[in-house]
This record gives sequence, C-alpha cells and structure tokens, in this order.
Amino acid sequence: MDTPEQTPQTPQASQTSPLLDATAPAINEALERRRAQQSLPLGIVTGLVAALVGAVLWAVVTYATGMQIGWMAIGVGFLVGYAMRRFGRGIDTSFKVIGAIYALLGCVLGNVFTIYAYAAHNLDMNVFDVMTSVDFGRITSIMEKSFSPIDLFFYCIAIYQGWRFSTLPAAARTAV
Repeated sequence: MDTPEQTPQTPQASQTSPLLDATAPAINEALERRRAQQSLPLGIVTGLVAALVGAVLWAVVTYATGMQIGWMAIGVGFLVGYAMRRFGRGIDTSFKVIGAIYALLGCVLGNVFTIYAYAAHNLDMNVFDVMTSVDFGRITSIMEKSFSPIDLFFYCIAIYQGWRFSTLPAAARTAV
C-alpha cells in the first residue's frame, strides 16, 4: 500500500512576518495621533468656502470666455479637496465623502452662477438683484436644457478630485 509522501510544511499566507508584527503598534499609534489632529468641522467649513470660491471662478471664466470650459471642474474638485486636506488634516473616509459632495456642489453652483451672470447681462441688472428676483425654478429649467453628457463626465472628474485630495496622503498619515 502506498502512503502519501510527506511534504515539508510551508508558512501559510495568513501568517504575518515578525517585521509587520513589530511595526503594527507604531503604525496604529501614529494613526491615532493623526486622528487626534484632524478637524472635521474645520474641513467642512473650508471645503464649503472652497466650493463657493471655485463656483465663482467657474462662472467668471465661463462668462468672460463665452464658453463653458469643462476642465474647470478639475480645478474645483482639486480646490475643495486641497482646502479640506490642508485645514481639516483628515485621514478618515468622511473627509473624502464630503470633499466629493462639495466638489459636485461647486460645479453645479458654477453653472448656476453663470446663468445668473448671463441673465443679469441680458436684463441689464446687477447679478445680486437677479439672484433675489429670478425664480430658481427658471434657473433649474435652463440648466436642464443646457445640460449635456460631457457635463456629467466633468462632474464625475470633479467628484473624483474632491474625493482624492480631501485626506492626507497615505505616507503622511503615519509620519508624525
């Protein structure tokens, strides 16, 4: 009767190396220090301000050039993400989610502000007067009529930029 030949046991893939076992507590400690330094409220405020600044810049560039430059979405997303990273100093996913939402908000508001600028020009009024007197439903209707699939593409890029840049890079998370 043949018996199966014994093969030497190899370490399982699930086992960790001694180096990882030794560095894991240090990494966890560094992450906890970073978490203690992050400020979600400050990230929220600065991200919102950046979204508004980006929206105004979007509208100014669009109005001044007479065309909507989709690459502005990348700038808005980066601006929001950078502001949240710089001032919120976050490492948690909540910063990324808020950064993505604010990036989209900045792009949409950029389009809204552009419509208000053109309406102010056509009505020979101040932009702020138009904002307070024109029904927002009409602005929404104009946005729906002027929306194209390429807008969605650039909005997605802005969302990605807001997501990507809203937290500290991985290397900076553990370096304190």
